[in-house]
Amino acid sequence: MISRGDEKVSLIELDKLYEGKLEGVFPTLEKDGSKLYENISFSTEKRVAPAIKVAKPKVLIPVFPGTNCEFDSAKVMRDAGAEAKIFVINNLTQDGIQRSVENFAKELESSQMVFVPGGFSGGDEPDGSGKFIMAFFRNAQIKEGIHALLDRRDGLMCGVCNGFQALIKLGLVPYGRIIDTDANCPTLTFNTIGRHQSKLVRTRIASNKSPWLAATEVGDVYTVAISHGEGRFLASDELVKQLIANGQVATQYVDLDGQATSDIRYNPNDSVMAIEGITSPDGRVFGKMGHSERIGNGLYKNVLGEFDMKMFESAVKYFK
Repeated sequence: MISRGDEKVSLIELDKLYEGKLEGVFPTLEKDGSKLYENISFSTEKRVAPAIKVAKPKVLIPVFPGTNCEFDSAKVMRDAGAEAKIFVINNLTQDGIQRSVENFAKELESSQMVFVPGGFSGGDEPDGSGKFIMAFFRNAQIKEGIHALLDRRDGLMCGVCNGFQALIKLGLVPYGRIIDTDANCPTLTFNTIGRHQSKLVRTRIASNKSPWLAATEVGDVYTVAISHGEGRFLASDELVKQLIANGQVATQYVDLDGQATSDIRYNPNDSVMAIEGITSPDGRVFGKMGHSERIGNGLYKNVLGEFDMKMFESAVKYFK
């Protein structure tokens, strides 16, 4: 309430007036009632570790047509102590694509991490987010290089937003390998509101199994920026149960009380079980919708909450 003398004004009512002005023309809220989900908890102190330590690990950051978060991603990785290599994929000609494949595969050999940043690959056309990224990584040379990074060199991989969409389509999450996905695999599809969502949301750590989340505790809540039109995580009930049991559900959207929910104010895309991020079986590959790289001094000064889950520092520390 705002009070002065005998007058009182409800902030809730003011909020409804402000946000509801154009609701009939440009809806921002779902009409159906929301529901609460189980808060998933999988805690462990035992995580995978690399056989060979690296003082300053190198992270390879591919830039595809439509990528727009490469500089943010490189900055947080450098601030965390990694060497960040931004690699622009040349798709103007067939020869350019072939040279990009060969050079990227060569860069992979000397890298410890791959970070696929967010953006709007291929213009983010309907049902097409991450298509070009997926096609690039399915190239035989690149596929072999990614498997060598993960299987033989104990490397790490992460994809945020558009990058998460690509990891899902490739099968790297939740399966840990590039596979031919089918209707039985999880997917990311259109937000139920039918349009792009850009806001700050709260996410709860559901599992700290991944090396990327080694600095967190299960139950910790972090505020994160989201910006996507296709972020709704869908999977069968059976697969979701398997992911939960194996500690692969990493993060969930939660309300102000820290409760997982389908409420569009907190779960912007209506993901099943309010899932925001998942990992591969061993946790080395991590995909999430929220832009955890969008952190820094002077940001979000008027918003309460913890923004830095130390995932980039944790990834660098993993190699030391």
